[in-house]
Amino acid sequence: MAWRRDEEQMIFPSQVQNGVKQLDTGLTRLQELGYKQELKRDLSVISNFAFSFSIISVLTGITTLYNTGLNYGGPVVLVYGWLIAGVFSMLVGLSMAEICSSYPTSGGLYYWSAKLAGPNWAPFASWITGWFNIAGQWAVTTSVDFSLAQLIEVIILLSTGGKNGGGYVASKYVIIGLHGGILFLHALINSLPISFLSLFGQVAAAWNLVGVFVLMILIPMVAKETASPKFVFTFFNSDNVDGISSKPYIFVLGLLMSQYTLSGYDASAHMTEETKSADKNGPKGIISAIGISIIVGWGYLLGITFAVTNIPYLLNTDNDAGGYAIAEIFYLAFKSRYSNGTGGIICLGVVAVAIFFCGMSSITSNSRMVYAFSRDGAMPWSSVWHKVNKHEVPLNAVWLSALVAFCMALPSLGSLVAFQAMVSIATIGLYISYALPIFFRVTLAHKSFIPGPFNLGRYGLLVGWIAVLWVMTITVLFSLPVSYPVTDQTLNYTPVAVGCLFVLTVSSWILSARHWFKGPTTNIDT
Repeated sequence: MAWRRDEEQMIFPSQVQNGVKQLDTGLTRLQELGYKQELKRDLSVISNFAFSFSIISVLTGITTLYNTGLNYGGPVVLVYGWLIAGVFSMLVGLSMAEICSSYPTSGGLYYWSAKLAGPNWAPFASWITGWFNIAGQWAVTTSVDFSLAQLIEVIILLSTGGKNGGGYVASKYVIIGLHGGILFLHALINSLPISFLSLFGQVAAAWNLVGVFVLMILIPMVAKETASPKFVFTFFNSDNVDGISSKPYIFVLGLLMSQYTLSGYDASAHMTEETKSADKNGPKGIISAIGISIIVGWGYLLGITFAVTNIPYLLNTDNDAGGYAIAEIFYLAFKSRYSNGTGGIICLGVVAVAIFFCGMSSITSNSRMVYAFSRDGAMPWSSVWHKVNKHEVPLNAVWLSALVAFCMALPSLGSLVAFQAMVSIATIGLYISYALPIFFRVTLAHKSFIPGPFNLGRYGLLVGWIAVLWVMTITVLFSLPVSYPVTDQTLNYTPVAVGCLFVLTVSSWILSARHWFKGPTTNIDT
């Protein structure tokens, strides 16, 4: 891994012209790729990092899926599974960062696929990568904001006495209403100029960082009963009601929490057209967001797990939090010491704010992908979605992303199983879109790829192949049944949802898009 210096090797003509270094290599590189600067380039490397870090948001992913980790393997899967998923996610991120350095555009992955697949395969590679990426991003926003609505429900439940004290239990219609209200607020915020979003992004990153450290120290310190180090680092929970006894199988299922959390860092790539020196700072944003998330996320997991003393009770839907494990942990920690759980409810509020920021940043990333994809004519009514307003914000793309995320949550009114199938695209669909350009880089473009300022040197191909193989592995593992016997209510619909997305994408290509979509198109003369 290396950062190339201009004086050592010229990589792009944009970096040095007539012996004078240009003020912004990201801007001139964008022009070389054939695109006008239509969005305001005002983000620093810290702001770029903040968007990805806020979308990864360990407080969001770990809190909302902690039940999965507790149920499938418990402490061992939580503690060690996080590190395993973290290492492989970093390898995926490193490969993406290398490509991002060479092609710093808002289109990100679909543009990379087009450039790396070669002229013959470029349109199809771009089409399938783009739709998997955009569908995965919409699914992420849906799951994040819906999980915030569910957490607000739990906060209200505990604030009104808890499930065993006559607390208010919100209906599914109230939850979908909360989901819609949250999305509306996120769309309003994302309608502001990028300078305001940059500030919000930095606040979000700080909130996530400080919040993690506060909670990981406070909760085990307040709790009267804590787990032993032996329990936290060696106990494997194989006691589940899902009919699964194989420990390796259980471990694999428990990895979902970690892998779901460690996603969304493609946001740094989608924000490159608004980032200064994007060919350098885009890669920095990706790598730093993953690395810091791995470290602080592991600390958060350790802190919370030290407060776990009774796994079956935490997962029991008859407890005060209705089976929401982390909410029950927070609530019991304060109730056991102070005879009321108000402090725990406040801690849940800290998490809720982090999830709100996560959804806000997700809409930002979604809208930039919609803007870029429609700029290249890949979406229905593309001319509408790639328009920017006087503040250089893709306003129509922002509100489209919020609307789609609301519609994707509507199946929850009929069946949570159907909804879970929809949002499963958030992990598998998104990671497939990560792997495709990396796959093209290590195969079709392994000799022709020209690296940017950030590169992996001779390790590029090795890291790329490991990243691709990891995505292939988790795609299979997360498609396995999660409960036996398999029924229509226990079937893992992930392969069905991802398969339907694949069929729709490929069939639309065969029947229509292959006749008119030519891949990324330039809008200036190069």
